[in-house]
Amino acid sequence: MANAESIRQIAHSRAPLSTWLGIVLLFALFGVIVLAVIGPMPRGSDYEETRAKKRIETLKTVREDAEKTLNTYAWIDKNKGVVRIPISRAMELITAELAKQTPAPAGPIATPQAQSPAPPVQGGSQKPGAPKSAASPSAAAPAASASPAAQAAASPQTQASAPPAAAPSAPSAAASASPATTP
Repeated sequence: MANAESIRQIAHSRAPLSTWLGIVLLFALFGVIVLAVIGPMPRGSDYEETRAKKRIETLKTVREDAEKTLNTYAWIDKNKGVVRIPISRAMELITAELAKQTPAPAGPIATPQAQSPAPPVQGGSQKPGAPKSAASPSAAAPAASASPAAQAAASPQTQASAPPAAAPSAPSAAASASPATTP
């Protein structure tokens, strides 16, 4: 039995050594895998400098193409007769064309006028001979197209501030501007 115990002790003493050896080999294998993956990747400033040079060259090429496109004559579609002209010449032609045109006259600028709310109509229609009130929509349209003196006479705010000499002539102008009603 002593022999069996001594074999167990030897087996237990060797087990930690083989365990440590296995762990070291696993780390070595992991290191080899990492080097295999990272090794081919570019490192340092050389890679970034190379990429920067490629970007600068691409930008230079694009700018040269744009400069050529903007400043040279070329056919766009020869069958249709479409050509490209330099941008400076195109601006000269457009400026000359616009100088020949006369601008269209602008219409008068009208300011919006405040509208007073219309009182509710009671009892149906008015008598045919009776004058229409200024608040009705049919009387407001002719007053808007009437002369400024008639408009001043029609609004109660301007009547109070108008001189007395202008007041007698204004109602006659407003009466002549309103449409005649027939039964």
